[in-house]
Amino acid sequence: MPAGKGRHGLPLGHPLYWLLCVFTLKFCQAETPMREEKLSASTSNLPCWLVEEFVVVEECGPCSNFQVKTNRECGSTGYVEKITCSSTKKSEFKSCRSALMEQHLFWKFEGAVVGVALVFACLVIIRQRQLDRKALEKVRKQIESI
Repeated sequence: MPAGKGRHGLPLGHPLYWLLCVFTLKFCQAETPMREEKLSASTSNLPCWLVEEFVVVEECGPCSNFQVKTNRECGSTGYVEKITCSSTKKSEFKSCRSALMEQHLFWKFEGAVVGVALVFACLVIIRQRQLDRKALEKVRKQIESI
């Protein structure tokens, strides 16, 4: 058996590397195009806005209490927009993200970042003071020993 080769002629390596290779191959196989008959059979139960062009009839707005209980589209974001698909003329609701909600989430994130930055700034200041005290104590001991 040649040096650097494992069993069956495969190079030795970290098991995670081989796991990544297998995962990549499986992912690439999942990306291969399907035949037309399989595609048409699987798209029959999909919402029309995923497979064809659509026009927004009502802009993105918050769901009412009734819509939250009846429409599954309201469950993920709490906002929906009414659309009409172009070729089938089917009217459906589509989940969407509100600009107001996005702004609220942005400011929550910014607040969290500022809070974390303040905590770590305080930790840096405390540590710097500790190191300064140690250095001053060391200098004081050196001066006393003279």
